[in-house]
Amino acid sequence: MAKYMLIMRATDESRARVAETPFDEVLESMGRFSKELVDAGVLLAHEGLEDPSKGVVVDFTAEKPVVTDGPYGETRELFGGFFLIDVPSQEEAVEWAKRIPLMDGSRCEVRRVPTIDEFPQDNEWVVHERAWRERTGQL
Repeated sequence: MAKYMLIMRATDESRARVAETPFDEVLESMGRFSKELVDAGVLLAHEGLEDPSKGVVVDFTAEKPVVTDGPYGETRELFGGFFLIDVPSQEEAVEWAKRIPLMDGSRCEVRRVPTIDEFPQDNEWVVHERAWRERTGQL
């Protein structure tokens, strides 16, 4: 099994359609999809994000980090939420991504999340993280 993050991305148009859709309908469709993931035993986490206009950006392109109010960049660069699933292959992750009830024009990026076992095990920081994961029941 491997972890995959399904990152939901919207366009200005699809964000506008979501804003016009009654919130109960959005919750219903996402809730039904989340239940499918839970019932299949593959869901590890899922979260939606607050509107990007309410966030801030920490920009490291200058000598010192600069903090500005969000959003930054173009809408296509922003993501609105994610599902973290544990499935045997990228192909299965893609099949789940195809079923997310997103508005037309939206996109879903599918990315594998490497495990701690894929990093050098003699690295001091990997050792610390592995110990933390063991203490918190994540390994």
